[in-house]
Amino acid sequence: MRPSSFGFLTRFVLILALLLVLGEGSAMAQAQPSTVQLNVSLGGTGNANESSVALQLLLLFSVLSLAPSLIIMMTSFTRIVVVLSFLRTALGIQQPSSQILVALSLFMTGFIMYPVFTQIDKDALAPLREKKIELPVAIERAGVPLKQFMLRHTREKDIQLFASMAPAGSPAMKSGEAPFQIVVPAFMVSELRTAFQMGFTIFLPFLVIDMVVSSILMAMGMMMLPPTMVTLPTKILVFVLADGWGLIIRSLVESFH
Repeated sequence: MRPSSFGFLTRFVLILALLLVLGEGSAMAQAQPSTVQLNVSLGGTGNANESSVALQLLLLFSVLSLAPSLIIMMTSFTRIVVVLSFLRTALGIQQPSSQILVALSLFMTGFIMYPVFTQIDKDALAPLREKKIELPVAIERAGVPLKQFMLRHTREKDIQLFASMAPAGSPAMKSGEAPFQIVVPAFMVSELRTAFQMGFTIFLPFLVIDMVVSSILMAMGMMMLPPTMVTLPTKILVFVLADGWGLIIRSLVESFH
C-alpha cells in the first residue's frame, strides 16, 4: 500500500460509516418527515461556528467507534484473519501471536482493497472535499464500488438466503438489486465459507506429517516419546523450506482477483 493511501483510508472509513448510519436515516426522514425539534447546548459563546465544529467532532468520534466493525464486515479482512488462524492451528504453535496476525490481516486488507479505496476517493471523497457534490451524493457514490466488490465475492445462494428472511425481501431478488443490509451478511457468510475451504486445504499436508511421524514412532517402538516433539519441528521445517508464508499470502491475494 502506498503511504499516501493512509490519508484517504481514514476518509473512506468515515464515508463507509456514514453510508450505513446516514443512509438509513435519510431514507426514514424522506418517508416520514420529522416534526421533532432538537436543541443541543454545547456551552461556549453560543457562536454557530463553534457549535458546528463541536457537533462535527462528536460525529467523528462516534463514527470512528464503528470503524473496526466496518473493516471486518465489508472488506477482505474476515477471510484473511480466519485463514491465518487456521494456519497457526495446523502448525500447532502459539506464534505468531493474535496481535501479529490481526496486524498482518489489516495491512493485507489495505493492499487488496486499494483499488476500491482509490475508486471511492476518486468518485466520492475528492468531489466532496472540493465541494462539487453534497454529502448524500458522496455517500451514494462511495457505496457503489464497495457493493460491487462484495457482490463479486458473494454467492448467489447466500444473497437469496438473506433476501428470503428479510421482512420486505423477495427470494427472487437479483444480486444487483439487493440492498446493503442483505449484501453485507451474505458477503460475510460467503467469506467464512471460502476461508474454511482454504483452511481445510492448509490442514491436509500437516495432517499427513502427523500421521507419518506417528506411524514411524509406533514402528520403532518409541511409545513413550510424544509425537508432538517430532512433528512440531518437522512441520516448521517443511513450512519454511516450502516458503509457506509466500504461498499463503499469494493464495489469499489471488483469491480476490
